[in-house]
Parts: sequence; C-alpha cells; structure tokens
Amino acid sequence: MSFVVPDACTLPTVEQPLRLAEFDALFSTAVRAVETVTPTHARLRLSGPAGLAATVRDLAARETACCSFFAFTVAVTGQPAGGGEALTLDVRVPDRYADVLASLAGRAAAALQGPAEAVDARTGSPVPSPATGTAGASA
Repeated sequence: MSFVVPDACTLPTVEQPLRLAEFDALFSTAVRAVETVTPTHARLRLSGPAGLAATVRDLAARETACCSFFAFTVAVTGQPAGGGEALTLDVRVPDRYADVLASLAGRAAAALQGPAEAVDARTGSPVPSPATGTAGASA
C-alpha cells in the first residue's frame, strides 16, 4: 500500500520509509480496531505488551516533530486479560490533511487481524479494508 508524504513533512526523504515501517509494525502487532470519528479524527484501539503506551508515545512524538500538523493523544484504557496494556490512540489533523489521515488510518485498518473490526463512528458500519475491499472480521 502506498503512502503519499505531504510537503509539510520535514523528515529527511531517506528516513521516510523507515518511519512508515515503524507505523506498519505497530499496526500489524497492536491495532485491534480503527474508527473514523470524522474525516479529521481517527481513533485506534491498541493492545500489546507492557510498555506499549511508551512505544506509541515515542513514535507519536517523533512523528509530530517532523509533521507538526498531526495531533496524537494516547490514553491507557486498561489491561488485557493476558496482561500488557490496552490503549486508545486518537489522531487529529487540520482539514487540509484529511487525506493524509485517511491514508494512515487505511494502513492501520489493512493491518487488522483476528477479531478486530474497522468501523465508521458516524454510521457504525464496517469500513472496507483498502487492501482487500472487505471489512474487518466482527468480534
């Protein structure tokens, strides 16, 4: 899946694929649900081992340093039954970067595995995965 880097990004071009790979690794291991709250606000529910919140905060801080239009909010929401951490990652952008957010949320939705589901918060309907054209599996 391609990702168009906005002109506002100050991350050196050579480092951009590495950063995208960091997001993809996070999404493939931790994302449990993706909501499109509004075109400028996405909510990701994540769970993983202890330290996940610190990892997400670090990645979000580094991303905000080069793409200052992103606003990330990390909230620890509990502890999964098997241990570790559960959290919510809210991502907001100004209107002019809605397409960048949609692309990032699409990558997260494409990485959904198992019982996770991508849903549109406005309608409650499953959101098709850009990779497959089908919605995530219901819980």
